[in-house]
Amino acid sequence: MATISELRVHRGRRAEAWLLVLAWAIAVLARGLVDYHADFLELDELGWYALGAAGLAAVLHVALRVLAPDSDQVVLPTVLGLIGVSLAEIRRLDFAYADRGRDTDFGDSQIGWVLLGALAFIVVLVVIRDHRVLRRFTYTAGILGIILYLLPAVPGLGREINGAKIWIGIGSHSLQPGEFAKILLVVFFAGYLQTNRDALALAGPKFLGMRLPRMRDMGPLAVMFAAALLIMIDQRDLGAALLFFGIFIGMVYVATQRVSWVVIGLVMFIVGAVAAGIAFPHVGARYDAWLHAMDPDVYSSGRSEQLVRGLFGMASGGLFGTGLGNGRPDLVPYAESDFIIASLGEELGLTGLMAILTLYVILVQRAMRTAIGVRDGFGKLLSAGLGFAITLQVFIIVGGVTRLIPLTGLTTPFLAYGGSSMLANWIVVALILRISDQARRPAVRAEAKPETTPAARRRPDLEEEPAE
Repeated sequence: MATISELRVHRGRRAEAWLLVLAWAIAVLARGLVDYHADFLELDELGWYALGAAGLAAVLHVALRVLAPDSDQVVLPTVLGLIGVSLAEIRRLDFAYADRGRDTDFGDSQIGWVLLGALAFIVVLVVIRDHRVLRRFTYTAGILGIILYLLPAVPGLGREINGAKIWIGIGSHSLQPGEFAKILLVVFFAGYLQTNRDALALAGPKFLGMRLPRMRDMGPLAVMFAAALLIMIDQRDLGAALLFFGIFIGMVYVATQRVSWVVIGLVMFIVGAVAAGIAFPHVGARYDAWLHAMDPDVYSSGRSEQLVRGLFGMASGGLFGTGLGNGRPDLVPYAESDFIIASLGEELGLTGLMAILTLYVILVQRAMRTAIGVRDGFGKLLSAGLGFAITLQVFIIVGGVTRLIPLTGLTTPFLAYGGSSMLANWIVVALILRISDQARRPAVRAEAKPETTPAARRRPDLEEEPAE
């Protein structure tokens, strides 16, 4: 007779299978619509694409059930749904560029990156069988993360594209090291905060109902602030600095539940960003293009042309869009990468764009649910930090495209064209699912050690586990 736990696992696997079928159907339908409107629909080619997509979903489903059988059943279908929409829109842009005499193969290249990312996903699940082992490499991850973030500043190695210097050149290809640095820094933050949460949460004077940190505990915040400011000034990218600093502040709040850390962090970042905009012309130029995008002088200089074209494209999409293949997203520079959101907003409309953003909400919600359910403090912080990374990245790029905040060079996870982003985000999803497997696994472990610290008595969900 099957136990309740076995029945729950069986139902979960069946639900994931049906969700994967839905994601597969969305991918194939989107591809078919793009080919149809481009007068390029060939049923045999579409059939091979459908077969390949089904094969990829099946392989990932089996690998996940073997390597992480108790993991969340919603995350993988959500990711594949986003990728299916992305591949269709990038292929549609290839057709549009071809009509204008520009030969591109973004669609085929992105399929290759998706497959390579899926392989990285499986490798991570094979290599990391317990997420807690990453805590051994707390400071190593922090050092490597900072090095990766600063690599584009190395003369002769960094490349400036579209006004931001966040790439490094490897032969004829470009790599965005910040995409991998964010993962390493989340590991570092999780390990550091797990070890030092008592001092950060309980010590310090009170002011206006908030417990302020002691001056000696401000050291990590000051270091993160300085590093974020350096990234923003040297790489000419407010988005990378905001992502870097925002992940840290979010994880500090999860570890301490002190609003004072968030308030102090936001004040420091705003003051630093304003000061950098005044002191450094290239940072100020970004703010000027954001604040005065419609100004004829700013537009004619090219500083806000991309942003304005994207806004008009989304406006022409209206509520339900022009339909896949019926818009003109190719009129926006970098429509396949930085402005993939504007491209989808034009052809799918506000309704389609909200559906895509809902998928991101689901993905982040599952990461946060995993953080709540896992039993060790390091896993809670790690899962929450990875969720913050996805949230902030989507907010920063969507906010930039819609002119809510200054435009940056970040990529939209799983949607935008680019190998670095695709590989890094597959790794992020693999780590979330590894933690989820631990969180949802039936509790057959020995009793936890007694609560001995004030922080453990106040927040038993963050009780520190023995060192590995």
